[in-house]
Amino acid sequence: MKTATIISRIILGFIYLVFGLDYYFHFIPYEPHHTGKVLAFKEGLKGVGYFYPMIKSIQIAGGISLLINRYVPFFAVVLFPISVNVFLYHTILVPSGWLMGVLLLVPNLFLGYAYRKYYNGMFVKRPLV
Repeated sequence: MKTATIISRIILGFIYLVFGLDYYFHFIPYEPHHTGKVLAFKEGLKGVGYFYPMIKSIQIAGGISLLINRYVPFFAVVLFPISVNVFLYHTILVPSGWLMGVLLLVPNLFLGYAYRKYYNGMFVKRPLV
């Protein structure tokens, strides 16, 4: 379990760090060939102005955190909605990229399971103030 947790943490951290940094430094070559709903979706997110820089900054912070093994349970929760959205994007809008969604979602779910004892306080039915 410990080895699988370390592997999942490093894979997830590396992917998020690399793709987060690529937004700012453009070192991964690709030619966008999106049309229709995919193009509208991406242009809408870019058009807002703040969304991509915010998400990519969270990805970089989360990736570094996972790689250096600091605040991992916190960043596993913070990165989970991003993993779900990447999975849905790559399975619904761009099915040819489904593997990227799986490579993010599966390790993220596993980390959630591995660190489940740290989430007890999040699942309180009626919290007292």
